[in-house]
Amino acid sequence: MDSRRPDPTDRALAKPAKPAGPTPPAALVAEGLWKTFGKVEALRGFDLTVPAGTVCGLLGLNGAGKTTAVRVFSTLVTPDAGSARVAGHDVVRDPGRVRRLIGLAGQHAALEEGVTGRENLVLFGRFNRLGSRAAKARADELLTDFGLADAADRLVRTYSGGMRRRLDLITSLITRPPVLFLDEPTTGLDPRSRNDIWRVVRELAAEGTTVLLTTQYLDEADRLADAVAVVEHGRVIASGTPERLKAAIGTSVEVTVLAAADLETTGAVLGRLGTGEPVVDRDELRLRAVTRPGAGVSMPHLIRELDAAGVTVVDVALRAPSLDDVFLTLTTDPTAAASTAPATPDADKATR
Repeated sequence: MDSRRPDPTDRALAKPAKPAGPTPPAALVAEGLWKTFGKVEALRGFDLTVPAGTVCGLLGLNGAGKTTAVRVFSTLVTPDAGSARVAGHDVVRDPGRVRRLIGLAGQHAALEEGVTGRENLVLFGRFNRLGSRAAKARADELLTDFGLADAADRLVRTYSGGMRRRLDLITSLITRPPVLFLDEPTTGLDPRSRNDIWRVVRELAAEGTTVLLTTQYLDEADRLADAVAVVEHGRVIASGTPERLKAAIGTSVEVTVLAAADLETTGAVLGRLGTGEPVVDRDELRLRAVTRPGAGVSMPHLIRELDAAGVTVVDVALRAPSLDDVFLTLTTDPTAAASTAPATPDADKATR
């Protein structure tokens, strides 16, 4: 195992500058975390600091190590090396104290199908040492706050996917935890249900809860997170506010052409103008790339170059980059990464 710490100059985006004014105390700190499952190195020097009362989004491809990091913080997995602290408490030396401070909503709803939504919440409350009266009162409060009061006495097996995710989320809030882990909470949900979960997260953050959110939806991180951390191959490769990360890369360029034969020519033109490798959508005959910082690509210049190359353009756009552009710029092509990954069927499952 290679124990060298990653060089912070590996990527163009370093850690964010310290904000003006007093810095909030850290609710979550990971330093040099390593975790191996068989031949798979899930975490490889993972470092992260999340200030109290903020929302941090963990972004990364499947297998990047996001879920493993959450499991370490929530005491479900013991790291092989490094340290992790929640509100100052070490997850290995003081796991009991950590568990009393956190709530966790995983990728799959951990609910009892054969009982009602209300009964699920009361059950979780009793598991968390609430008295019967306190558990029932807290269950009623949460069901009302998060729009499930009308369905409180229905069996969970009759709930929609969005209702299940909401119920799973509020079970993690039964004890009002100051730190909440949400592992891909909106995967597979319809837009209305996603908006419901987003509303819940915003309300929690406004009340001072620290939220660590793993997601593959870049718009979700952009809307909810105070800061994001991009994870690849078990370590954080870039972190900062969404605005700062977007500002650190160049302009986003998108070109739609008339004929498939123009795709390769357009890619060559974009490369000469100083973009990174384009993402090609052959079905839509569209190329998307991000200019390198300082490339200075303008719309007239781009159109002239494409015209000179004989490309028939249907549409062309230059715009400020999105988090999608940041993600595509920073992360490795998964097909290329797969060619060098260990040949094990459990690799993705172990490192999500």
